[in-house]
Amino acid sequence: MKNNVVDLDLETAYSAVSETYKGKGDIHVACREMRSKSPVFVGDFLEQFGVPTNAGMQQGTRPTFALFKYQDVMSVLRDASTFTNGFIAEGLGAFFDGLIILAMDGEQHRRVRALLQPAFMPETVNKWRDQIDEVIREDFLEQMVPVKKADLMDFGLNFPIREMYALMGFPTDNKEAYRKYAAWTLAMVGGNQIDPEKAPEARRNAGIAVKLLYDAIKDVVVKRRADGCIGDDLIGRLLRAEHEGHRLNDHEVVTFVRSLLPAAGETTTRTFSSVMSLLFATPGLIDRVRADRSLIPKLIDETVRYEPVSTFKVRETAKDVEFHGVKIPKGSFVQCLVVSANRDEEVFENPDTFDIDRKLKPSFGFGFGPHMCIGQFVAKVELNCAINAILDLFPNIRLDPDMPAPVIEGAQLRGASHVHVIWD
Repeated sequence: MKNNVVDLDLETAYSAVSETYKGKGDIHVACREMRSKSPVFVGDFLEQFGVPTNAGMQQGTRPTFALFKYQDVMSVLRDASTFTNGFIAEGLGAFFDGLIILAMDGEQHRRVRALLQPAFMPETVNKWRDQIDEVIREDFLEQMVPVKKADLMDFGLNFPIREMYALMGFPTDNKEAYRKYAAWTLAMVGGNQIDPEKAPEARRNAGIAVKLLYDAIKDVVVKRRADGCIGDDLIGRLLRAEHEGHRLNDHEVVTFVRSLLPAAGETTTRTFSSVMSLLFATPGLIDRVRADRSLIPKLIDETVRYEPVSTFKVRETAKDVEFHGVKIPKGSFVQCLVVSANRDEEVFENPDTFDIDRKLKPSFGFGFGPHMCIGQFVAKVELNCAINAILDLFPNIRLDPDMPAPVIEGAQLRGASHVHVIWD
């Protein structure tokens, strides 16, 4: 059992998580029907797709409701005092201990986020831009040029992990270590398994992965502290920071970093898969973007609206609330279907059309409000560098006509598993 987790390879771990959250049915169709028929769903809306949810993992412990309209989702995500995150610790509690920013609320969350934010701000990340671009080109893409064909997801799975782990402060001299840590992180994510036959093993593996990651991060943290806690990366900043009146100890730094790793890479990978799929599938778009690289930020933002990786966010009500005449009692789960809100006809014109020229409005692919994705700027810089490099290095890149076209799928964690391309 243990050796299976220790030796777990990144590709297998990623595919297993994708399969777990793929689900069944078309979530866009189901959400469109709900927006027109009923803006509030009573019950676990995601149950019909067969993917793990907080409501499913804590079956029967809380009433559950789902929201689909843009303004409703926005009002929940921006109000962190009424709609809280603390319950996440219960779901992650089987795997984690220590400091979990995703499960923090109120003043504690504000202070902790203030500790982390500087490492992910534009002025910090922009210092890394040249290095990000260099790694993407020299370590990945240039060696692919003579082959003239590839599944871009082989690259898309690996480059965000290398970049994000370096930004967090892991050593850059052991490339395989990144892949191993990322595989263990995915094994943790895979612990939320609803198949009763797979659940016991998945949870055991997740527990083993948590311990392996803890020990690996602890080794880095101890060495970094011994070396003087220097560096602009996340670990360096945490080692110098104070939390609730005291300097963070090794355990707190390790658990901080470990709780952030599930989002460090995988979400960028899935966004990359959707960006490339839509870039190739939209007539004339790749020629426009190749000729005018200033369009790349619009391409990324529209992809995040049109096909958000995380299709829903969950909050718990801290008091009784009401939406559209439906009373939601204190202690309920509220599923915010961001995949639906991002295509609300009352907010977005022709919402089911992928259009990088549309007027920019806030969407929820990176979340919204106090818990908005702290690493979104890093992801956008990585994606921008990757798209530019691909267009520079692969002349006349296009979908491989001899291979299946990419398909964006998933009731949660949406993306394309393969993007087969050729170039001249």
